Amino acid sequence: MAAPRDVFIVCNNVDDMGGLQRWAHHMARLLAARGDRVTLVGITRGGEPYHHRRDGSYAVEVLHGEWRPPTLAWRPGSLRRRLNAVARAQDLWRRAAQRRGAARLSELFAGARPGAVVIVAQVWAMEWVRLACTSGLRVIGMSHESYAATRRSSRYRRVREHFAGADRLLVLTAEDADAWARDGMTNVDYVPNPLHVTPRVYPTLDLPVVACVGRLSYEKGVDLMLEAWELVAAAHPGWRLHVYGNGPDEDELRARAAAAGLSGSVEFRGVVDDVEDALVEASVFALPSRDEGFPMSVLEAMAYGLPSVAFDCAPGVRALLGDEEGGLLVGPGDTAAFAAALGRLIEDADLRRALGGEARASVQRFRPEAVLARWDRLFDLLHRDLPGHDVPGRELPDRDLPGRDVARPTQARPEALPGGPPRRDRPQVPKETVPDAAPGPVAGREAEPALEGDSF
Repeated sequence: MAAPRDVFIVCNNVDDMGGLQRWAHHMARLLAARGDRVTLVGITRGGEPYHHRRDGSYAVEVLHGEWRPPTLAWRPGSLRRRLNAVARAQDLWRRAAQRRGAARLSELFAGARPGAVVIVAQVWAMEWVRLACTSGLRVIGMSHESYAATRRSSRYRRVREHFAGADRLLVLTAEDADAWARDGMTNVDYVPNPLHVTPRVYPTLDLPVVACVGRLSYEKGVDLMLEAWELVAAAHPGWRLHVYGNGPDEDELRARAAAAGLSGSVEFRGVVDDVEDALVEASVFALPSRDEGFPMSVLEAMAYGLPSVAFDCAPGVRALLGDEEGGLLVGPGDTAAFAAALGRLIEDADLRRALGGEARASVQRFRPEAVLARWDRLFDLLHRDLPGHDVPGRELPDRDLPGRDVARPTQARPEALPGGPPRRDRPQVPKETVPDAAPGPVAGREAEPALEGDSF
């Protein structure tokens, strides 16, 4: 076992009912259980605090009790916007508040023992970490969504800006790491999410129920689930769809189900404290998401031996369910194909059991001890390289984390060049080197994201 170390996990918030927060608390418990001193840091409080089974084994800190708009830094693109006195005043307030939060982070980091690591789980939180003193620490940035999802959003520019100088940028799949490397982020690697449930009982796969678990928001695609379910319910009137979760689209989704005449076969069951209560009542799991990272809900379903149907929307979904390893994949947004795949599992109990058994076996790849071993190899590697903090554009050395086969852009190592830039104790990247965000409606819509979002 690795020697105990100090680990800081920094998130936008640590108390919302979201997949990223579940990951953060699970990682904190795993690391603390083996002797690490773990501090979970939220930049601000979540809108609807949730306990996430806190057991007192790790510390929790919140930098700002609440965060008033603007969420993002002011970037005036025209003379008229630069002359906007109100926006300028708001940005001054934002900068001052950030400096206060970063000062608190610096205090927390100053008490760390040698070998400490800072894991920054979201790009917004990295703004604070970049302002804090990280001398002697190793800083690992993370993206918990697919490269494609980031590329379509306003986060793309900010990931390039804030994570380029981190010691590592971690994503969740090899395919996403390859995509970021081809895009010039040569500090990239990947570590998947660990399995976070231990079933006490398994579903029989005989009950006429399909379960869908997730936030009731646009990216989770529950509207697409209802569209597909219209076809399923017509062909299989004895089956029910149980939808678990809450979110901003709940009222609209309930109204949509009622308007489609689905009230008799669709139940909105709210948030469930123990996912086992939801999964043992089901025989099939549905993931209708438009975008995903490495879906923890599918990990849960696989652990319980539930066969899944999912849109092939991200590398993380393919990594879990590719080649019918526990489920069926259909084209993104193809609700007719989604309904047909559900129909196959509804009609064929032997197929349900075969795929469910494959799921239970396949998910063991992500057992906690295996994933923690990958983290430990990364921690040790970063602290062996004592010059440490990466200069933007630095090419990575060969690493002993398994499974990497990334075609990186050919680049000179800045530290090998005469007169190259000196090492720095805090990751930085010149703003002028950052490309503009990808065009498109999603990027525009996310210019001022809601604070409860998982990925901003």
